Amino acid sequence: MPTTSSPAPRDAEYIADRRRLRRKLTFWRVAGVVAAIVAVVAVGWRAAGLGVWALPGARDHVARVSVEGLITTDREAAEMLRELAHTDSVQGVILRIDSPGGTTTGAEELFAALRDVAEAKPTVAFVDGLAASGGYIAALGADHIVSRQTAIVGSIGVLMQVPNVSGLLDELGIEVLEIKSTPLKAAPSPVSPIDPEAVEAIELVISDTYRWFVEIVGERRPLTEAEVARVSDGRVWNGRQALALGLVDALGDEETARAWLEQGGVDADLPVRDWEPQREDDPFDVFLAGAVLADLAGFESLSATLARASSGTRGFRLDGLLALWQPRVEN
Repeated sequence: MPTTSSPAPRDAEYIADRRRLRRKLTFWRVAGVVAAIVAVVAVGWRAAGLGVWALPGARDHVARVSVEGLITTDREAAEMLRELAHTDSVQGVILRIDSPGGTTTGAEELFAALRDVAEAKPTVAFVDGLAASGGYIAALGADHIVSRQTAIVGSIGVLMQVPNVSGLLDELGIEVLEIKSTPLKAAPSPVSPIDPEAVEAIELVISDTYRWFVEIVGERRPLTEAEVARVSDGRVWNGRQALALGLVDALGDEETARAWLEQGGVDADLPVRDWEPQREDDPFDVFLAGAVLADLAGFESLSATLARASSGTRGFRLDGLLALWQPRVEN
């Protein structure tokens, strides 16, 4: 009578190993296909100017927007803020500020974009070191301002600086030929003697821009006209003084800002995620795809870390009038 022999133990182990390997291979094939699909979607989303947290299925969160360094006109940042205002998963916004200001046009653009955000989402500003001049204009875009006790706040004013080297050129025997259509064209000039008429013309522009700044303070802060005039002389204060003067609403840290959002109905358990503008020269990289995958898998902390790693940097130019705090240091 024929008999069937069972596989040898070594053969059984070999077969089991092959099955395990086949299962692993199938898993990684499926994971690879999913990753490729997500990467394609992410590339399309990025090409359209949209961010990681606007992807369908993104989890509800509090957005953190950082305003750091010099403020200039920034189309990508303005687009990012418009996107944020219309993203359903964003339940509230923390605006973290550490800036001495910058150009008046940059501050104007940022303020307008932040007001659009604040009209759509509860928005609180947190002064994490410095909110001077244009940086304070950014803070005024929020509904509530929290400052560290020792932060620098204020510098409500406008300036324009033009170095004049005409005297030095005379000493060196260098003559600069200027051919202008009218006397005030490109005036004041750094290579011509200071013209009082040109100075008067620039003063008119600065005075009107300063009134625009003061009007924003009067509209956004609960101050009387006399109180606005008192705080608008160009000086800076620390957070404690700013609170007493009505320039900020509370002292504290980012947790204090988060608590204000919670008082307005924003869930205390929501994660905080950084929103950063997508730069045109940023190539697609693995960090963005990883951030999307981590978010969809529920790993919020890892997703936020990868998203930050994917962000780019930008240069800046300072042209025109400045809403900028420039402390004078003398020996």
